[in-house]
Amino acid sequence: MLFPPIDALYYTCPGIAQQGLSSFPCDGGVNYARATTGRVRRRYPHPLIVEQARTLLATARGYKWEALFTLALATGMRCGELIALKWQDINFNTGTLQVVRVLTRVPTKMPKREHVYMEAEPKTQKSCCRVMIAPFALEALKEHRVHQLEAKLKAGASWQEHDYVFCTLHGTHLGPNHVVEEFKLLLKQAGLPDIRFHDLRHSAATLLLSLGIHPKVVQELLGHTQISITMDVYSHVLPGMQQDAMGKLNEALMQLYSAVHPLVRLPSPLFLQSQKVACPFLHPHIPRHRSCRFARGHPE
Repeated sequence: MLFPPIDALYYTCPGIAQQGLSSFPCDGGVNYARATTGRVRRRYPHPLIVEQARTLLATARGYKWEALFTLALATGMRCGELIALKWQDINFNTGTLQVVRVLTRVPTKMPKREHVYMEAEPKTQKSCCRVMIAPFALEALKEHRVHQLEAKLKAGASWQEHDYVFCTLHGTHLGPNHVVEEFKLLLKQAGLPDIRFHDLRHSAATLLLSLGIHPKVVQELLGHTQISITMDVYSHVLPGMQQDAMGKLNEALMQLYSAVHPLVRLPSPLFLQSQKVACPFLHPHIPRHRSCRFARGHPE
């Protein structure tokens, strides 16, 4: 049975924000940033750049959780989605996986155990999606599968079969805190900034956007309900994308105008940028037809 995520209680119980509580009453006193002041306190992402991502993957090579961190960087999956992933969710023939569950914390009344982890539905309905796996991440999963089968044989009767992709030496699920601790150790070993595990998700999105991948594709990969969420969270990538787009547009139109007006010396992209000219065909040095409404002396 799948339960709604505990995180959703904040949105269904507005009194939590109004009272300015520092923790959820039903969540064992766990501190939540968005419930301390009565308003959402935005955490800005700290994504890895390409060189840092390569360093992370190189350092994780041969590490016991190499496949976990590789898959997180390649797909942008959340921590709860990764540790709830099962082998039945992965199709090695098509190179895809299906996000159908998360592992969420549920409080208990046991004195020696404040909470347990249970499988629940993903954060949003859009989060239930099929994700393409990059070939390098798919190879890491295949190697991880072999190592897990070896651990299963070594565990013998103590192995508990839950079909988890990432599990303990006895087949049970990993704890989120353990994943974060291992991630911090890897960052330190790689000499990278001390970022959150969730920043791997931001890194995946930022890298894809910086490579010119359409935001709609990134939205579907991350499972955002609306593309406006993707554009808002990763707005810091847009200026660079616009600059690249204008550079490509300038190159395309330079060839066109060079063919029509071979004697006209067109301005370079750097000059256009310094003059804050959005499009090269709006520049005063380029001849225009008299009927053009953008002609010199005729404002838009």
